[in-house]
Amino acid sequence: MKNLKIVLIVLVFLGTAVSTNAQRKVVKVYPKHGTIVTTAHKPKLVVHKGAKFHFAKGVWYKTRGKKFVVCAAPMGITVRHLPRGYKVVRVNGRKVYKYKGIWYKKKGRGYVVFNV
Repeated sequence: MKNLKIVLIVLVFLGTAVSTNAQRKVVKVYPKHGTIVTTAHKPKLVVHKGAKFHFAKGVWYKTRGKKFVVCAAPMGITVRHLPRGYKVVRVNGRKVYKYKGIWYKKKGRGYVVFNV
């Protein structure tokens, strides 16, 4: 009987630990357009059709003074490297890449943003 109580206590403890870890899961989505941030992690400057954009960890920004404003990924803009965590997807038999709702296709030495 004593062993049964110990086993039940251990099971309850393990169940609580597992449910606590499940609650800590972070879902990463593209930030809402227009969100203003004061810093971006190592942003890369990309010029597209005369407009300056900054690209950091898969998020596109335009500058407003010394701050960054989240914007939509400009169609046709090219980046040298995809952000970490991208997914490879087949669309109509072609290999394309998706990250936080933004689609990229390989072109030359870079990746171009496009609409699916």
